[in-house]
Amino acid sequence: MEREMIAAVLYGKEDLRLEQIETPRAAAGELVVRVGAALTCGTDLKVYRRGYHAMMLKPPIPFGHEVAGVVAEVGEGVTNFREGDRVVALNSAPCDRCFFCLRGQQNLCEDLLFNNGAYAEYIRIPARIVQKNTLLIPDGVPFEYAALTEPLACVVRGFEETAATPGDSMVVIGAGPIGLMFMHVAQLSGIEVIAVVKRDDQVGAARLFGASHVVQTTAVEDVVVATRGLTGGGRGADSVIEAVATPTSWEWSVDMVRKGGVVNFFGGPPSGTRVEIDTNRMHYGDITLKASFHHTPATCRTAFDLITSGRFHCAEAITDRVGLDKVPELFSRMLTRTGGSREIKTAVFPEGAPR
Repeated sequence: MEREMIAAVLYGKEDLRLEQIETPRAAAGELVVRVGAALTCGTDLKVYRRGYHAMMLKPPIPFGHEVAGVVAEVGEGVTNFREGDRVVALNSAPCDRCFFCLRGQQNLCEDLLFNNGAYAEYIRIPARIVQKNTLLIPDGVPFEYAALTEPLACVVRGFEETAATPGDSMVVIGAGPIGLMFMHVAQLSGIEVIAVVKRDDQVGAARLFGASHVVQTTAVEDVVVATRGLTGGGRGADSVIEAVATPTSWEWSVDMVRKGGVVNFFGGPPSGTRVEIDTNRMHYGDITLKASFHHTPATCRTAFDLITSGRFHCAEAITDRVGLDKVPELFSRMLTRTGGSREIKTAVFPEGAPR
């Protein structure tokens, strides 16, 4: 491997730079992966906007976390991978020893190990992620498809936690990448999906990813009334997924679910955000409110199977392709994007975007 490589390094708020940095080497138990493709992510965009993430990273640091590629170097003691293997390495791994891990809540691990640096020519994979959360990619599955595993694993866990069953109705508020993934996972599981979206381009995207009905917020007088009107007897949906992360959409969620239903607040608003909820409706309606964060090794494997089996709309989720040299410009553009065209995930290729 080369002594130096090109990487996108985050220095702070809206300060992302392409730099020559030292190429990582694999210590005992580790891998170095030559990046085949990395994907943009809403979390990365939030970190870019804010300049940090308390749990995942502190600048300056190589940026990006959805990645797949080829093993370029194998550290001492690694026996389950070899040079040349095609792999997807997840962005974290739990310790499996702490209070939460021992209670089946690995996503809340007290020592959750995160890894960043996907927007680069090479990325080092820590030993714990090598052991617990690195998967071999079957031949014929493109790197950019395999890199969808991490966000899809978060969605799979959120879906499982919502406990929806075939034949249920589910409202998904939001048609960003996560919202669309929720729609598709639900549709593949036999759920009737009602999408609540804002922009014109999101209407078609929601239908493509499995929504049976679409409510466009700008086209109806009362979003809650319009959405409940699409459910049996107007009673509300069996479950609601909030994937926008605004106080308004959180409040809509509680008003859209039926008595005895489940609301999953998947979108995380900024710290300190407060919402108002009708406590009478919650109590006498026997409504379950919950939230879902991150993924587990098990949901990573479920998501990976959805991708490698060909069941998930991978091709439709990748709506743009760029070279590594375009990453700073790409994030600057994403920050001011106003819509008008269907943009979901952008795949970043260190060797240049394929034609």
